[in-house]
Amino acid sequence: MIKFGIAGFGKMGQIRADEIKKNSDCELLAIFENESAIEGSADEGVKLCSSYDELLSCNLDAIFVCAFNDVAAEYSIKALKAGLHVFCEKPPAKNCIELSAVIAAEKSSGKILKYGFNHRFHYSVMEAKKLIDSNELGKLIWIRGVYGKAGSIDYRQNWRNFRQYSGGGILMDQGIHMLDLFHYLSGKDFDVVGSQLSNSFWEVDVEDNALVTLQSEQVMATLHSSATQWRHKFLMEMCFEFGYLNLDGILSNSRSYAPETLVTGKREFEDITFAMGKPIEQTVWFENDDSWKLELEDFVNALKNNAAIKHGNSKEAYKVLDLIEKIYAKSQFYQDSSDA
Repeated sequence: MIKFGIAGFGKMGQIRADEIKKNSDCELLAIFENESAIEGSADEGVKLCSSYDELLSCNLDAIFVCAFNDVAAEYSIKALKAGLHVFCEKPPAKNCIELSAVIAAEKSSGKILKYGFNHRFHYSVMEAKKLIDSNELGKLIWIRGVYGKAGSIDYRQNWRNFRQYSGGGILMDQGIHMLDLFHYLSGKDFDVVGSQLSNSFWEVDVEDNALVTLQSEQVMATLHSSATQWRHKFLMEMCFEFGYLNLDGILSNSRSYAPETLVTGKREFEDITFAMGKPIEQTVWFENDDSWKLELEDFVNALKNNAAIKHGNSKEAYKVLDLIEKIYAKSQFYQDSSDA
């Protein structure tokens, strides 16, 4: 049995706890969170710790860091130095300077470090990756991504929208998933061509909209990450020399981004009058979200077999955080982007 602890028992901490309980190789021993915040939420027999140091002393094998972004790097380093494996939620840190220190601790400790990019474990994304890798659609030409949400009634009070805790706004909170998928599905590294960030509505000290143009070798990409979409929306379109695929919608606990579909189409030139521009499409619908389960299994497999992390390793995490820093710098939305 792998003995786990969780630092931070908000929404993500509770999701991780549920999956730990379902996995026969795992056991949840302890949680660190404000006592009033989790009263009645923790299972009987799970120790409630009053400090992070107390959590680290609970004879654990591994820890989930589900706390605010401003302590993600600090908590990860302390756990690695204490001889624990670490699974940290995204974003991996507030900036690449912090993340570099975590990676140094990872290397010196010899422990396994994984970051939470669960979108890679959605069935639509996994099927898209298989199709892309088969080369059936040929060379990738461009990517267009939209990831938007409606905000929330408490948006102005949510910790994610205070830069001192989050490091950035909607791009850091939600857009990071789409950028990670750009890297994963294309197999490319991107440079920032243009970046426009704004605070269009919410009057918080981070961006609520980000419009980004990226360029890789022979591949163009755009992203709109928004907290003023008003209707939750996930759409990633990829155009290839022989056709296209669209990841349209993604399942979540609220199902507000549903349905989750993979749409594929083949280029057709047969008839300039009728067929051109109206290719036959195939749509596959997905009804289950096992991403949290599969993500934990990836971590558990690495721990049990001393294997490499398949998705969300520190190199991948650094790549996407570095891209976000460059987007912030290009936009000049923050006067000092070095600590964004």
